[in-house]
Amino acid sequence: MFTKTDSSYGVNEVLLASVLGSVVFAIFACQPLVIVGVTGPITVFNYTVYDIITPRGTDYFAFMCWIGLWSLVMHWGLAITNACNALTYVTRFSCDIFGFYVAFIYLQKGIQVLTRQWASGDAGAYLSITIALLVLIVAYICGVIGGSSLFQRYVRKFIEDYGTPLTIIFFTGFVHIGRMRSVELETLPTSKAFYPTQDRGWLIHFWDIDVGDAFLAIPFAVLLTVLFYFDHNVSSLIAQGTEFPLRKPAGFHWDIFLLGLTTGIGEGLLGIPFPNGLIPQAPFHTNALCVTRQVSNESETGDAKGHTTRVVDHVVEQRVSNLAQGILTLGTMSGPLLTVLHLIPNGVLAGLFFVMGVQALEGNGITLKMVYLAKDRSLTGASDPLSRIQRKQVVWYFVALELFGFGATFAITQTIAAIGFPIIILLLIPVRTFLLPKYFTSEELSILDAPTASPFTMESVGGNFGQDVDALLRHSNGVDRPDSSDRLDVQDSTERGEAGTERVDSLHRRYGRRSGGNGVDGENFELQPQPAGGLRNRSKSRNAQS
Repeated sequence: MFTKTDSSYGVNEVLLASVLGSVVFAIFACQPLVIVGVTGPITVFNYTVYDIITPRGTDYFAFMCWIGLWSLVMHWGLAITNACNALTYVTRFSCDIFGFYVAFIYLQKGIQVLTRQWASGDAGAYLSITIALLVLIVAYICGVIGGSSLFQRYVRKFIEDYGTPLTIIFFTGFVHIGRMRSVELETLPTSKAFYPTQDRGWLIHFWDIDVGDAFLAIPFAVLLTVLFYFDHNVSSLIAQGTEFPLRKPAGFHWDIFLLGLTTGIGEGLLGIPFPNGLIPQAPFHTNALCVTRQVSNESETGDAKGHTTRVVDHVVEQRVSNLAQGILTLGTMSGPLLTVLHLIPNGVLAGLFFVMGVQALEGNGITLKMVYLAKDRSLTGASDPLSRIQRKQVVWYFVALELFGFGATFAITQTIAAIGFPIIILLLIPVRTFLLPKYFTSEELSILDAPTASPFTMESVGGNFGQDVDALLRHSNGVDRPDSSDRLDVQDSTERGEAGTERVDSLHRRYGRRSGGNGVDGENFELQPQPAGGLRNRSKSRNAQS
């Protein structure tokens, strides 16, 4: 974005946008777990607008300011009219496609950074490529160690959580060792502390623009609002995914209202990139706050029987971590830390883009389905939900549709029509809701495409479309359960009992209370959202607690 907008956005602008989003959402948002900052899609939006507007002689910052102000009004209109109720139709189909797209945007940006390194000579370019690949490899190994059985658990968690930033620090100094010291490398461009990159003030003179250009910003604001409506809400949904047993409810309408505020103040008045929910950082944040425990999988047979696995017990829901990282980010705009940031070679930054892209791909539903299709069937566990699909070609068809949706979105962003890519993303929702059920059975779709968030999270927007909560309650008590291995044991009155009771009462109030049958009303039990979209019955026994 720095290069493609003629230095309109530098390090300070991106840092300030991250600070603004983090502080506002950490303090005021209904869901403070969502990390807010400058995303890949908004980068595409910003430099595409620059390519369209600047040849007209229109002041870029003033025009972007009007986009932000119009978008603020549109965001508030969405919030007031409860437009977020449409999230009931959003499933992992569209979320996985969008997440796949964002992952490839990161990979593409990393490659683009490396292609610009030839300006410093062949030696610098090849050294940058080497460093970028080493950063990717080392950071990936840190993640592998975190999920392995090596070392003590606290050592594994330290390596997993801090391996990537330590890798960046190490390779920033590594290029100054030996003969590499004489190689000229491009580094991260920085500017004066707490000042914009260009010679201007922080307040944008949005009144210094033709009236026609101010109204010309309206269609661009519509596209931005569509993008943020989907991007931020999807980030929020994934951060509150079914794999995370959250206790506190969501507030999508209020959060979209806040997003409009940061959009208007951000680019609108300060001339910084529009901040919104980040993928994959938002779900990574929630995952980092998960407390896990160890359980045994009794459904496996043979040598695999009795093997243990770690499952999420609860999430530490709070506002401190998001606020703290925002305040710490503000500190990086100071002179000494900007000097340190200026030492980071662009090859290391490219490696960081690769790390984020690979991490996003690794946990994406499309990637997991492709890995399943590539597996040896004789070595595929019976507990894999995809193994329950009778028509095996259905998985291939579904993955092909997801890849087509990704390809269409990614292709349009490589053209001058990139400004319209939010429309392609938004069209994925009706395709999934109204078209796919004509070709896939409800059972197949329930396995291939689970709801993104649990009924508890989605209650404020009317629940998940087409989801039978009574069936989920029966499923949670072992009735018509295809795989008993999913039954997990936990009941912790001090940590989860009250939240679980509130969640059940909330579901019963909306969908009607069921009486009798396996102790639904007579026994203290808890509903927990799971990746397959089901709810799990948790008994009072407890395994080893981490």
